[in-house]
Amino acid sequence: MNVYNEYSKNDVSTMDQVSLESRALIRTASALNAIKENWEEKKSELSAALDKNRLLWTIIATSMNEKDSPQPLNIRNNILNLALFVFQRTVSVLAEPSPEKLDILININMNIAKGLSEHNPDGEAPQPEQPAAQVEAQQPNPDEHVVIEDV
Repeated sequence: MNVYNEYSKNDVSTMDQVSLESRALIRTASALNAIKENWEEKKSELSAALDKNRLLWTIIATSMNEKDSPQPLNIRNNILNLALFVFQRTVSVLAEPSPEKLDILININMNIAKGLSEHNPDGEAPQPEQPAAQVEAQQPNPDEHVVIEDV
């Protein structure tokens, strides 16, 4: 039995949903940052890391479309627009890979994780496994957006 795996399983099983989401965002951002910082050695891991990030954002976007989502409509729309941008950026990175194109994905994940941890009732922010690079904020294209209606 691997003691580390058992500890990790117990650590995650006691976390609330917000902490889990924050931790997942930090982990995917950290994986992307590790690839960016060690591009020549790790660029072969890019596709798998982008797939994990896309899957995470698919889960997040799907939860925003659920009828029982606790988020206000404007927040749900903003998250869906952000997810759309993440999907488009992922395709762009896969089409023409470069380490600089990862900055915005890292930045988005870290900022959303920070926002989630600030609203965590326990008041504890999950710590990143590896510091994400400081990047300039980039905005998604405002002309491309998704709007959902409250049902």
